[in-house]
Amino acid sequence: MLKGSKVGLRARHEDDIPILQAELYDDVVISSRAESRPWRPVTPGSKDSPLVVDDKEQGHVPFSVVELDGGTLVGTASLWGIDNHHRSAHIGLGLLPSSRGKGHGTDVVAVLCHYGFVVRGLQRLQIETLSDNAAMLRAAERNGFVREGLLRSSAWVMGEFLDEVLLGLLVQEWKADPRGRGLLDLM
Repeated sequence: MLKGSKVGLRARHEDDIPILQAELYDDVVISSRAESRPWRPVTPGSKDSPLVVDDKEQGHVPFSVVELDGGTLVGTASLWGIDNHHRSAHIGLGLLPSSRGKGHGTDVVAVLCHYGFVVRGLQRLQIETLSDNAAMLRAAERNGFVREGLLRSSAWVMGEFLDEVLLGLLVQEWKADPRGRGLLDLM
């Protein structure tokens, strides 16, 4: 498990999927704002669910996010679009509604940075988020991400085009938390 100060990132368990599907994916508005693909209903237990992990897929590393204090599932996180030639990847996360506003997003981004830069040896991490997603923008910027651009009207969300903000962080700009946040726990 990868540990931050508040949350841990671990492999997705089978019993995580119904919770993540009900509280994140089945909420059409939340899912439409988080995914680049159009939302479609997925039957519970379907192997077609975007939450089911394909362990053979090398370009996408999904995690379940759990609170360190008690192990409660609080969301999902991923490193996706991993490009080993250019040594870059994208960060994504989604927190259950009851887990928002507690600093978990900032901690998840920190742990994903550690995973990308230290464990995977990447040079660049990137985040794309809707311009009105203040929580994600805050979490990214608190971890050193820099706004690199605005993609005007690039996301079709619930009947309208919205702007996306592009943020990037290079390994030489990244500063690991000296208190150990984001360090790999080998237990």
